Amino acid sequence: MHINHDADAPVAPEIAFDDFLRVDIRIGTIVEAEPFPEARKPAFKLKIDFGPAIGIKRSSAQIVARYALEKLPGRQVAAVVNFPPRQIGKFMSEVLTLGFADEAGEVILFAPDRAVPNGSRLF
Repeated sequence: MHINHDADAPVAPEIAFDDFLRVDIRIGTIVEAEPFPEARKPAFKLKIDFGPAIGIKRSSAQIVARYALEKLPGRQVAAVVNFPPRQIGKFMSEVLTLGFADEAGEVILFAPDRAVPNGSRLF
């Protein structure tokens, strides 16, 4: 499922700008985070508020190596909101929370450097 996360990987095949526009990436604020001990790979269950048009969505995020559970609520994150929901064990993940691999291969969340309104779309 995942692509090569190596920083030295070659660029992906070229796509049309319209293909990019079909991927709906929005900002939301984590309102709840809890352990996900049933996950095959260490993960947290997140509830993310994307504002009134999208609402609160759930996501499984493999971020336990770099983030403390109690510090996640209130943090803004970017997520793809228009992928179909994905069953992860007994949990239904509704959005794909975005991040980048650090030098150790652990996920670093992708987020704005200043607060923006929940639901703001990447362009």
